[in-house]
Amino acid sequence: MDNLKLSTFPIEHHTIENSHLCAEINNSGYIHSVESCATVDGPGIRFLIFTSGCPLRCLYCSNVDCRYLENGKQISVDELVTEIQKYTSYMKYSGGGVTISGGEPLMQAGFVREIFKRCQALGIHTALNTSGFCNLESAKSVLEFVDLVLLDIKSSDPVTYTKVTGANIEPSLTFAKYLNAINQPTWIRFVLVPGLTDDPKNITGVADFIAPFNNVERVEVLPFHQMGEYKWRELGFEYLLENTSPPSPEQIQTALDIFRSREIFAI
Repeated sequence: MDNLKLSTFPIEHHTIENSHLCAEINNSGYIHSVESCATVDGPGIRFLIFTSGCPLRCLYCSNVDCRYLENGKQISVDELVTEIQKYTSYMKYSGGGVTISGGEPLMQAGFVREIFKRCQALGIHTALNTSGFCNLESAKSVLEFVDLVLLDIKSSDPVTYTKVTGANIEPSLTFAKYLNAINQPTWIRFVLVPGLTDDPKNITGVADFIAPFNNVERVEVLPFHQMGEYKWRELGFEYLLENTSPPSPEQIQTALDIFRSREIFAI
Protein backbone atom coordinates (compact mmCIF):
# COMPACT_ATOMS: atom_id res chain seq x y z
CA MET A 1 0.00 0.00 0.00
CA ASP A 2 3.06 2.24 -0.27
CA ASN A 3 1.93 3.62 -3.62
CA LEU A 4 -1.16 5.34 -2.21
CA LYS A 5 -1.47 9.04 -2.97
CA LEU A 6 -1.30 11.56 -0.16
CA SER A 7 -4.53 13.47 0.09
CA THR A 8 -4.78 17.25 0.12
CA PHE A 9 -8.14 17.67 1.82
CA PRO A 10 -7.86 20.16 4.71
CA ILE A 11 -10.41 20.13 7.48
CA GLU A 12 -10.69 21.75 10.90
CA HIS A 13 -14.29 21.61 12.03
CA HIS A 14 -15.90 20.55 15.29
CA THR A 15 -19.58 20.79 14.34
CA ILE A 16 -22.01 17.99 13.61
CA GLU A 17 -22.88 19.58 10.28
CA ASN A 18 -19.32 18.99 9.13
CA SER A 19 -18.99 15.48 10.53
CA HIS A 20 -20.14 13.85 7.29
CA LEU A 21 -18.35 15.94 4.67
CA CYS A 22 -17.41 12.84 2.71
CA ALA A 23 -20.79 11.11 2.85
CA GLU A 24 -21.15 11.35 -0.92
CA ILE A 25 -17.82 9.63 -1.65
CA ASN A 26 -18.58 5.96 -2.20
CA ASN A 27 -15.71 4.47 -4.18
CA SER A 28 -12.70 6.06 -2.50
CA GLY A 29 -11.78 7.72 0.75
CA TYR A 30 -8.95 8.67 3.08
CA ILE A 31 -7.27 6.26 5.46
CA HIS A 32 -4.32 6.66 7.79
CA SER A 33 -3.16 3.05 7.96
CA VAL A 34 -4.22 -0.58 8.30
CA GLU A 35 -3.37 -3.51 10.56
CA SER A 36 -3.78 -6.94 9.05
CA CYS A 37 -3.95 -9.01 12.25
CA ALA A 38 -5.55 -6.88 14.99
CA THR A 39 -6.92 -8.68 18.03
CA VAL A 40 -8.46 -6.04 20.33
CA ASP A 41 -11.00 -4.27 18.10
CA GLY A 42 -13.80 -6.78 17.98
CA PRO A 43 -13.94 -10.58 18.05
CA GLY A 44 -11.25 -12.76 16.50
CA ILE A 45 -8.42 -11.70 14.23
CA ARG A 46 -9.38 -8.58 12.34
CA PHE A 47 -8.29 -6.45 9.42
CA LEU A 48 -8.29 -3.00 11.02
CA ILE A 49 -8.64 0.17 8.95
CA PHE A 50 -7.86 3.56 10.48
CA THR A 51 -9.66 6.32 8.58
CA SER A 52 -8.38 9.89 8.75
CA GLY A 53 -10.39 12.88 9.89
CA CYS A 54 -12.11 13.41 13.23
CA PRO A 55 -14.41 16.18 14.51
CA LEU A 56 -13.44 15.58 18.16
CA ARG A 57 -10.31 16.74 19.98
CA CYS A 58 -10.03 14.16 22.77
CA LEU A 59 -7.36 14.95 25.33
CA TYR A 60 -6.24 11.33 25.55
CA CYS A 61 -6.33 10.54 21.82
CA SER A 62 -3.72 7.95 20.82
CA ASN A 63 -4.34 8.50 17.12
CA VAL A 64 -3.94 12.28 16.97
CA ASP A 65 -2.14 11.76 13.65
CA CYS A 66 -5.56 10.79 12.24
CA ARG A 67 -7.06 14.17 13.15
CA TYR A 68 -7.22 15.63 9.64
CA LEU A 69 -8.19 14.10 6.33
CA GLU A 70 -4.91 15.30 4.85
CA ASN A 71 -3.09 13.16 7.42
CA GLY A 72 -4.24 10.19 5.39
CA LYS A 73 -3.89 8.59 2.00
CA GLN A 74 -6.51 8.32 -0.69
CA ILE A 75 -7.47 4.78 -1.56
CA SER A 76 -10.24 3.11 -3.51
CA VAL A 77 -12.68 0.59 -2.08
CA ASP A 78 -11.47 -1.89 -4.68
CA GLU A 79 -7.88 -1.60 -3.44
CA LEU A 80 -8.93 -2.10 0.18
CA VAL A 81 -11.16 -5.08 -0.55
CA THR A 82 -8.40 -6.72 -2.58
CA GLU A 83 -6.08 -6.32 0.41
CA ILE A 84 -8.73 -7.54 2.87
CA GLN A 85 -9.32 -10.73 0.90
CA LYS A 86 -5.71 -11.80 1.44
CA TYR A 87 -6.56 -12.38 5.11
CA THR A 88 -9.95 -14.04 4.76
CA SER A 89 -8.74 -17.39 6.07
CA TYR A 90 -7.34 -15.82 9.26
CA MET A 91 -10.54 -13.92 9.88
CA LYS A 92 -12.90 -16.80 9.28
CA TYR A 93 -10.82 -19.31 11.27
CA SER A 94 -10.73 -17.02 14.31
CA GLY A 95 -14.27 -15.66 14.07
CA GLY A 96 -12.85 -12.27 13.13
CA GLY A 97 -13.55 -9.79 10.38
CA VAL A 98 -13.00 -6.18 9.37
CA THR A 99 -13.08 -3.25 11.79
CA ILE A 100 -13.06 0.37 10.64
CA SER A 101 -11.77 2.83 13.23
CA GLY A 102 -10.18 6.24 13.09
CA GLY A 103 -10.19 9.12 13.39
CA GLU A 104 -13.95 9.02 13.10
CA PRO A 105 -15.13 6.66 10.33
CA LEU A 106 -18.57 8.24 10.09
CA MET A 107 -17.01 11.43 8.71
CA GLN A 108 -16.69 9.38 5.50
CA ALA A 109 -20.01 7.59 5.70
CA GLY A 110 -20.37 6.72 2.00
CA PHE A 111 -16.87 5.31 1.78
CA VAL A 112 -17.23 3.25 4.96
CA ARG A 113 -20.66 2.01 3.91
CA GLU A 114 -19.29 0.69 0.63
CA ILE A 115 -16.41 -1.14 2.32
CA PHE A 116 -18.77 -2.82 4.76
CA LYS A 117 -21.26 -3.65 2.01
CA ARG A 118 -18.54 -5.37 0.01
CA CYS A 119 -17.27 -7.21 3.08
CA GLN A 120 -20.69 -8.55 4.01
CA ALA A 121 -21.19 -9.73 0.44
CA LEU A 122 -18.02 -11.79 0.96
CA GLY A 123 -19.31 -13.19 4.24
CA ILE A 124 -16.89 -11.12 6.33
CA HIS A 125 -17.98 -9.86 9.76
CA THR A 126 -17.98 -6.05 10.04
CA ALA A 127 -17.37 -3.82 13.06
CA LEU A 128 -17.53 -0.04 13.34
CA ASN A 129 -15.45 1.70 16.02
CA THR A 130 -16.98 5.13 16.54
CA SER A 131 -17.51 7.94 19.02
CA GLY A 132 -21.08 8.32 17.81
CA PHE A 133 -20.43 12.02 17.19
CA CYS A 134 -21.92 12.07 13.72
CA ASN A 135 -24.77 13.04 11.48
CA LEU A 136 -27.29 10.35 12.39
CA GLU A 137 -28.97 10.25 8.98
CA SER A 138 -25.64 9.56 7.29
CA ALA A 139 -24.79 6.94 9.90
CA LYS A 140 -28.04 5.03 9.38
CA SER A 141 -27.03 3.99 5.88
CA VAL A 142 -23.71 2.67 7.21
CA LEU A 143 -25.32 0.69 10.02
CA GLU A 144 -27.27 -1.36 7.46
CA PHE A 145 -23.99 -3.17 6.78
CA VAL A 146 -22.53 -3.30 10.31
CA ASP A 147 -22.57 -6.45 12.42
CA LEU A 148 -21.10 -4.90 15.56
CA VAL A 149 -20.60 -1.35 16.84
CA LEU A 150 -17.76 -0.49 19.21
CA LEU A 151 -19.05 2.71 20.77
CA ASP A 152 -16.66 4.91 22.71
CA ILE A 153 -18.71 6.68 25.36
CA LYS A 154 -16.45 9.37 26.80
CA SER A 155 -18.65 10.49 29.68
CA SER A 156 -22.21 10.78 30.91
CA ASP A 157 -21.73 14.34 32.08
CA PRO A 158 -21.99 17.13 29.48
CA VAL A 159 -19.32 19.25 31.16
CA THR A 160 -16.85 16.37 31.37
CA TYR A 161 -17.62 15.29 27.82
CA THR A 162 -16.87 18.76 26.50
CA LYS A 163 -13.69 18.93 28.56
CA VAL A 164 -12.55 15.61 27.08
CA THR A 165 -13.60 16.20 23.47
CA GLY A 166 -14.22 19.91 22.90
CA ALA A 167 -17.70 19.04 21.63
CA ASN A 168 -21.33 18.66 22.70
CA ILE A 169 -22.44 15.37 24.24
CA GLU A 170 -25.90 15.15 22.66
CA PRO A 171 -25.04 13.66 19.23
CA SER A 172 -23.21 10.74 20.83
CA LEU A 173 -26.03 10.02 23.25
CA THR A 174 -28.58 10.24 20.44
CA PHE A 175 -26.51 7.78 18.41
CA ALA A 176 -26.33 5.37 21.36
CA LYS A 177 -30.10 5.52 21.82
CA TYR A 178 -30.61 4.82 18.13
CA LEU A 179 -28.39 1.73 18.32
CA ASN A 180 -30.61 0.41 21.09
CA ALA A 181 -33.77 1.27 19.16
CA ILE A 182 -32.66 -0.85 16.19
CA ASN A 183 -31.17 -3.54 18.48
CA GLN A 184 -27.71 -3.11 16.96
CA PRO A 185 -25.19 -5.36 18.75
CA THR A 186 -22.85 -2.99 20.59
CA TRP A 187 -19.77 -3.08 22.77
CA ILE A 188 -19.32 0.03 24.87
CA ARG A 189 -15.81 1.33 25.39
CA PHE A 190 -15.03 3.58 28.33
CA VAL A 191 -11.58 5.10 28.74
CA LEU A 192 -10.71 5.44 32.43
CA VAL A 193 -8.57 8.55 32.91
CA PRO A 194 -7.56 9.49 36.48
CA GLY A 195 -8.66 13.01 37.29
CA LEU A 196 -10.79 13.25 34.14
CA THR A 197 -13.30 10.41 33.70
CA ASP A 198 -12.74 8.33 36.85
CA ASP A 199 -15.17 10.14 39.15
CA PRO A 200 -17.56 7.43 40.43
CA LYS A 201 -20.48 9.77 39.69
CA ASN A 202 -19.37 9.97 36.07
CA ILE A 203 -18.98 6.20 35.75
CA THR A 204 -22.31 5.65 37.48
CA GLY A 205 -23.92 8.02 35.01
CA VAL A 206 -22.57 6.01 32.07
CA ALA A 207 -23.71 2.76 33.69
CA ASP A 208 -27.20 4.12 34.39
CA PHE A 209 -27.46 5.41 30.82
CA ILE A 210 -26.72 2.08 29.16
CA ALA A 211 -28.23 -0.28 31.76
CA PRO A 212 -31.73 -0.21 30.20
CA PHE A 213 -30.35 -0.97 26.72
CA ASN A 214 -30.96 -4.47 25.33
CA ASN A 215 -28.32 -4.24 22.61
CA VAL A 216 -25.20 -3.73 24.74
CA GLU A 217 -23.28 -7.00 24.93
CA ARG A 218 -20.40 -5.76 27.06
CA VAL A 219 -18.52 -2.79 28.43
CA GLU A 220 -14.78 -2.60 28.00
CA VAL A 221 -13.04 -0.44 30.61
CA LEU A 222 -9.88 0.79 28.88
CA PRO A 223 -7.15 2.09 31.20
CA PHE A 224 -5.62 5.39 30.11
CA HIS A 225 -2.08 5.19 28.73
CA GLN A 226 0.38 7.62 27.18
CA MET A 227 1.53 5.51 24.25
CA GLY A 228 0.42 8.17 21.77
CA GLU A 229 2.08 11.10 23.54
CA TYR A 230 5.04 11.17 21.15
CA LYS A 231 2.66 11.82 18.24
CA TRP A 232 1.40 14.97 19.94
CA ARG A 233 4.97 16.23 20.36
CA GLU A 234 5.93 15.39 16.79
CA LEU A 235 2.89 17.25 15.45
CA GLY A 236 3.47 20.28 17.69
CA PHE A 237 0.30 19.79 19.75
CA GLU A 238 0.17 20.44 23.49
CA TYR A 239 -0.40 17.23 25.43
CA LEU A 240 -2.30 18.20 28.56
CA LEU A 241 -2.19 14.74 30.15
CA GLU A 242 1.59 14.40 30.32
CA ASN A 243 1.47 14.28 34.13
CA THR A 244 -1.48 11.87 34.28
CA SER A 245 -0.67 8.32 35.35
CA PRO A 246 -2.52 5.18 34.26
CA PRO A 247 -5.31 4.16 36.64
CA SER A 248 -4.40 1.87 39.50
CA PRO A 249 -5.78 -1.67 39.73
CA GLU A 250 -8.09 -0.39 42.47
CA GLN A 251 -9.46 2.38 40.23
CA ILE A 252 -10.06 -0.09 37.43
CA GLN A 253 -11.84 -2.46 39.78
CA THR A 254 -14.04 0.34 41.09
CA ALA A 255 -15.16 1.13 37.55
CA LEU A 256 -15.83 -2.53 36.79
CA ASP A 257 -17.81 -2.92 40.01
CA ILE A 258 -20.03 0.05 39.14
CA PHE A 259 -20.92 -1.39 35.74
CA ARG A 260 -21.41 -4.87 37.12
CA SER A 261 -23.67 -3.55 39.87
CA ARG A 262 -26.09 -2.65 37.05
CA GLU A 263 -25.89 -6.25 35.76
CA ILE A 264 -23.73 -5.13 32.82
CA PHE A 265 -21.05 -7.51 31.61
CA ALA A 266 -17.85 -5.50 32.05
CA ILE A 267 -14.24 -6.43 31.38
